[in-house]
Amino acid sequence: MNPILNQIGTVFIPVSNIEAARNWYCDILGLPEEGEILFGHLFIIPMNGTGMVLDSKINSKENSIKTPLFHLNTNNIEQAYEFMRSKNVELTTEIMHNHWFNFKDPDGNHLMVCKC
Repeated sequence: MNPILNQIGTVFIPVSNIEAARNWYCDILGLPEEGEILFGHLFIIPMNGTGMVLDSKINSKENSIKTPLFHLNTNNIEQAYEFMRSKNVELTTEIMHNHWFNFKDPDGNHLMVCKC
């Protein structure tokens, strides 16, 4: 029996300012901008499914996510794209194949939204 589970528990995202990142991600995800910042550098975003942790201690230019390592789900890709545009999020692609698009967070991490 293998002791390593075939599950992803949490994805860590390097950020420069933990409070500003918490507020930005909570705004984009429709969550209240509240919650405890742990140890002065970690914020656990309440997610459905795999967790997401913002971490200002691991932030560096080298640790910036240059290609999306995961995607956020949407049921309506066009509505999601327009929502991100209305939030002045830096969109790095158009909607591709009517299925996904990429964007950057304020720290330059590349992320993706994908129709599920």
